[in-house]
Amino acid sequence: MSIAPPDFESIWQTADRPDAGELGLCVHCGFCLNACPTYHDLGVETGSPRGRIALMRGLDDGRLEWSPRVQQHFDQCLQCRACETACPSKVPYGRLMEATRAEAFAQDRWPRRQRIIWRVIMRGLFPYPRRMRLAGYGLKLYQTSGLQSLVRRSGLLKRLAPKLAEIDALSPNADRPFYSNAEAARVSPKRTPRAHASLVTGCMMPLAYPDTHRATVNVFARNGVAVDAPSAQVCCGALHAHGGDVEASRDLARANIDAFTPLGSELPDAVLINAAGCGSHLKEYGHLLRNDEEYADRAAAFASRVRDVHEWLVEIGFELPMGRIERRVTYQDSCHLSHAQGIRKAPREVLTSIPGLELAEMRTPDRCCGSAGIYSVVQSEISQRVLAEKMSDVLGTGADQICTANPGCMLQLDAGIARFDDDQRMIPRSIHAIELLDESYRLGDQAQTR
Repeated sequence: MSIAPPDFESIWQTADRPDAGELGLCVHCGFCLNACPTYHDLGVETGSPRGRIALMRGLDDGRLEWSPRVQQHFDQCLQCRACETACPSKVPYGRLMEATRAEAFAQDRWPRRQRIIWRVIMRGLFPYPRRMRLAGYGLKLYQTSGLQSLVRRSGLLKRLAPKLAEIDALSPNADRPFYSNAEAARVSPKRTPRAHASLVTGCMMPLAYPDTHRATVNVFARNGVAVDAPSAQVCCGALHAHGGDVEASRDLARANIDAFTPLGSELPDAVLINAAGCGSHLKEYGHLLRNDEEYADRAAAFASRVRDVHEWLVEIGFELPMGRIERRVTYQDSCHLSHAQGIRKAPREVLTSIPGLELAEMRTPDRCCGSAGIYSVVQSEISQRVLAEKMSDVLGTGADQICTANPGCMLQLDAGIARFDDDQRMIPRSIHAIELLDESYRLGDQAQTR
């Protein structure tokens, strides 16, 4: 596929805009305030969901004009959607924020440097699996050559290019990437499959957390599900939609629908996703393409089959693991799993099924960690303050390891462990619940063969 450079004039003609009826649902009751990380951090009304909705209304009825200051208030939103959980009026804040950012993007109101970065990375790299693979190999060479260790020890990058240093601190370990459908196909159920599912591999997960994909395939094969990973799939477009680049997101959605559900083919029993942010967006493909005559029905059908891995495991019933894992873990509710998808119980059912594993809950497990896609880079000061509060909560549990369900959260929390775990007591790598379940299955099998 190809993502063309943005044509702002044509984008403006078709851009989503905040729906006046949905804006009117907000009654300014204030229930969202305590749930909002940026209001908690900034302490100003315009840093809260109801304050931002007031700005949206002002722009919509002409009382306000776009300005860098107004834009800043929208840019500071984490889009964690915790306000949606707290809101008694069920205001679809995430959809309103995406539409507002789409309007800003269509009017080309970003600073020049931010536009260049977006075009190079979000339009020039993320949509193209081959380019992502090359970037992964480059990162692996940078790490295995010892250059990354040298750069970090010298502190040179932090002094000369602080933003690059922040990106470097969040970079994953590029090892044994998961890119091919062939790898998924090598793992098959030992009995006649009771279901067939397709795995969304995404753009970052194959590079950052390939073992999560391997564990996903292993676990579902163990539970009688045949899993494939269509090779033509691309980035889901979640980050593009969150940033306001809605046309790029729609192009990616169409490509994925064609890859997973070619015309004339049967839909898989489930479209599996182990990344919460991607899963939330995939479930909204029907809304994203609602005005596309060719794809609207196909998008709705595709979205109806999308299942988070925990969600579907519990839904179809999974074999209880037997292998003991003597570990104390704490579970971080990924924002787009808990608030956007309403899935909280299923991951905990998976974790508590593992013999020996102790789940130590945080005071606020569903409070954002500050990752929020590229937010940790473009709004790094706020992100780091939100992370510091989250890590205080994490360390207060006495857990050995953090478990969560989204790659951005895992990268952010790993950086938090490196920065805040002074006693180096915690395992320095966060983990996905599906990996722990896979490990327990393997340990149980080993115990039976002794």
